[in-house]
Amino acid sequence: MRIVILGGTGLVGSYLKPRLEQGGHAVKAYGHEAFDPEFDLASELNGLDCLIQLSGANIGQRWTATHQKRIWSSRVDLNQRLADVLQSLDEPPKRVIAASAIGFYPESDCDHPMDESHTDAGQNAFGDLVQAWEKATQQLAAPERLVTFRFGVVLAAHGGALKKMLPAFKLGLGGPIAGGQQCFSWVHIDDLAQGFLFALDHPEMHGTFNLTSPQPVSQAEFGRQLARQLHRPFWLPVFRWQLWLLLGDGAQVLTVSQAVVPTQLTKAGFRFQYPTLDKALENLF
Repeated sequence: MRIVILGGTGLVGSYLKPRLEQGGHAVKAYGHEAFDPEFDLASELNGLDCLIQLSGANIGQRWTATHQKRIWSSRVDLNQRLADVLQSLDEPPKRVIAASAIGFYPESDCDHPMDESHTDAGQNAFGDLVQAWEKATQQLAAPERLVTFRFGVVLAAHGGALKKMLPAFKLGLGGPIAGGQQCFSWVHIDDLAQGFLFALDHPEMHGTFNLTSPQPVSQAEFGRQLARQLHRPFWLPVFRWQLWLLLGDGAQVLTVSQAVVPTQLTKAGFRFQYPTLDKALENLF
């Protein structure tokens, strides 16, 4: 297939591109330059078999007023611009696979996970963002040609949330964050990439799918297992007020409890290579 990845230079896109190419697909990946005025995005997208839309500013840093606008613009406004381009094409992509996030869901604990059957967005900054993001995404293709993947926290050895956690844990300074009882829904980057390959191989797939491990864990349990894998102690608590000083509203990434499971994806026949955290961390380290 001819495939273009937008947001293709980030953690997920740079990991996904070579795996698609190993499957025999012709893949181009673009970062921010795809939306520069002088870039002819229309010609790149016309006649594609699949467009993969991963664009979005990093949420894992301090949410200043400026950065909050960037987070919103890079998801909502950018998808609206992309929809205008796609609607102008003589031959729009046959399919679109777009990223979203489990931040859509209200808070829940690990004993009461939510799946795609829950359709009401959470009443918080993340819920508002993802709801608007997905509304803009729906303009990219007809429903029968659109797959939306809601990502959990992506675990990868070379980047993302795990890379940011490692320095403290390697120094033996890991500990529960904001009490540690909040649920942590995650996915190994290999399984995430395989989810995209699975969708490409199943053209009948459409709609919204959670792309998370089927076994979410508490933040404290995640930290304990990570510390054990690194042969380090797990003891130093990080308090909620400390996170707000560091991250502002972005602290919700670590303090909101979201238990999410991939019911629709497993019903479609997808099998996770790393369904449990111990297997995922063993592979990554």
